[in-house]
Amino acid sequence: MMSWAKVIFASIIAGIGGGLGALLFRFLVNVTTTFFFDVLSAKFKLFLMPIIGALLIYPIVKNNPRVRGTGVPEVIESVIFRKGEISGKFAILKVVATSITIGSGGSAGREGPIGFIGASIASWIGRRLSLSPQMKRLITTCGLAAGISGTFNTPLAGAMFALEVIYMGAFSLNLVPIFISSIIGNAITLTFLGRAFEVEIPAGLSHSISEGLYYVLMGIIMGVLAPIFAKSLYKTGDMLERIPLLLRLILAALIVGVLGSQLEGYGIFGVGYEGLQLALLGKLGLGIMITLAVAKAVATIFTIASGFSGGIFAPSLYIGAMLGGAFAMLFHLNPQSYSLVGMAAFFSALTQAPIAQILMVVELTRGYSLLPAVMIASTVSFLTARFIFKGSSIYTLKLEKRGMRIRTGKPMILEMVKVEDIMSKEVICLKAGFSHEEVISKATQTGHDCFPVLDDNEKVIGIICVQDVLRGIKEPLKAHTIEKDRTARDALEILMGQRILPVVDETGKLVGVVTKSDVYRAYYMALEETFIEGGP
Repeated sequence: MMSWAKVIFASIIAGIGGGLGALLFRFLVNVTTTFFFDVLSAKFKLFLMPIIGALLIYPIVKNNPRVRGTGVPEVIESVIFRKGEISGKFAILKVVATSITIGSGGSAGREGPIGFIGASIASWIGRRLSLSPQMKRLITTCGLAAGISGTFNTPLAGAMFALEVIYMGAFSLNLVPIFISSIIGNAITLTFLGRAFEVEIPAGLSHSISEGLYYVLMGIIMGVLAPIFAKSLYKTGDMLERIPLLLRLILAALIVGVLGSQLEGYGIFGVGYEGLQLALLGKLGLGIMITLAVAKAVATIFTIASGFSGGIFAPSLYIGAMLGGAFAMLFHLNPQSYSLVGMAAFFSALTQAPIAQILMVVELTRGYSLLPAVMIASTVSFLTARFIFKGSSIYTLKLEKRGMRIRTGKPMILEMVKVEDIMSKEVICLKAGFSHEEVISKATQTGHDCFPVLDDNEKVIGIICVQDVLRGIKEPLKAHTIEKDRTARDALEILMGQRILPVVDETGKLVGVVTKSDVYRAYYMALEETFIEGGP
C-alpha cells in the first residue's frame, strides 16, 4: 500500500514538473525566436539566422556531444539501461541548445525535447524522493507523458506514446501513474496558455467507406517513405561526421537558411506549424505540397544529422500532412482529411507507435469521424515500416548505433539487467594443459560440469565440460565471452549455443561466469523493476 501511495504521489509531482518544464521551454523558444527573427533579422539576411544559431551552439555540442538529437532516445536509454537516471547538467544543456536551434530557424520539433525535459525533471524528483529503481523508471516515463500531453492537449495519446515508445507495451499497473502525470501536465499547459496545440483542426472532417482502399494505399506509401526518411537522417549524419563539427553545423545551417528564406511563411524554419496549418485548411496546391514535404525533410535531416539539438515530432507531422494532402489531390479526394490522416500514418511508421497516433487524432478532432480512416492508414503504415525497419524505429536506430540493441513492440525485460548484476564472481577455472582426471575431479568436488580454461595471463582460451571429456576431447573448446556491461539479453543469445559464458573485463581477463539459470533469474529481477510492487 505504501509503495503504491508513494508512486502515485511521485506521479502527481512529475506531472506538475513536466507541465511547468514544458511551459518554461516554450517561453525560451519564443524568446530566442523573437531575438533571431525580429531583432537580428532586421540587420542580417534571413538565411543567415540558422548560421548564427550554429555558431552559438557549437561550443555546447563540441563539449557535450550527447546533447545532439531529439531527446527521446535518451529517455529510452535512461529508462531501460540507466534505471531512470538523467543528468541534471545534461538536461539544462539540452534545453539551451534546443531553444537556440529552433529559435534560429533550425528545422526541428520541440515536442520530443519537451518530453525529455519532463522526463529529466521527473528523474530529479525520483532521486529527491529516494525512489527504488523500478519507481524511478516509471516516474521518468511519467514525466515524458506529461510533456507530450501538454504539447498537444492529448492526455490519453501522451500517456500511450510514453508506454509504446519507452515501455514498448502497456503494463496495466503502470497505466495509472502515467495517466495521472499526463492529465496533470496537460492541465497545467491549458491553465497558463489556454490551449496546447497551436494548429486549429478544421471541423467536419470525415471519410467514406468507399475510400478504404485509398487509405490502405496511403498507409503503404507512408510505411515506405518513413523508413527512407529515418535511414537518410542517420546516413547523412555518418557522412557529415567526416567534416569538422563547426563546418558541418554551418553547412547544415546554410542549407536550412536557403530553403527557409526561399519558402518563407511555409514553416520550413523552426517547428513548422504555420505550414501544417495551411495543409489542414486545404490552402495548398499539389505542387507546393510536394515541394514543402521534400524541403522540410531535407531541412530536418541536415538540422538533426549535423549536430543541432531538436526533435523530429513536429517535422514528421508536417511531412506526413503534406504527403497526405498531395496523395488526396492526385486522386481527387479531400486533401484536408487526408492531410490529417497522413500526418498520423507517417508518424506511426516512423516511431512504431500507432496507438498513440490513432488516439491523438481522436483527441485533436474531438470526435470519431476519422477514426476508421486513421486506424487503417496508421496500422498499414506501421506494419509496412516494421518490415523495412526490422524491429527498429527512428528513436531506436540512434541507440543501436551506440551498441544498444532494442526492438520495438517487445517489452524490454532482459535489457534492463546488466551481466555484472547476475554473474557468478567466484569462478572455478582450469589452466591450459589440464588432464581428464582434473576435469572429473573438479566436477565431483564442485558440482559444476563446465569450466572456463585460462592461459598463463588469465585470459580465457575456451571452455571444457564433463561431456566433452567423456567424448575424448582433450583441448578446450572455443567459446564466446561477454563484457560485464552488456545485458542479460545479449548473454542469453550467446548461451543458446554454449553451456556457460565467461565474463571478461576491458583487458580480457576473466571476472565471472553466466549460465542460463542466471539469465532466468535476471528475467524475474527485471519483472520486479518493471511493475509497481503491491497495489491499491
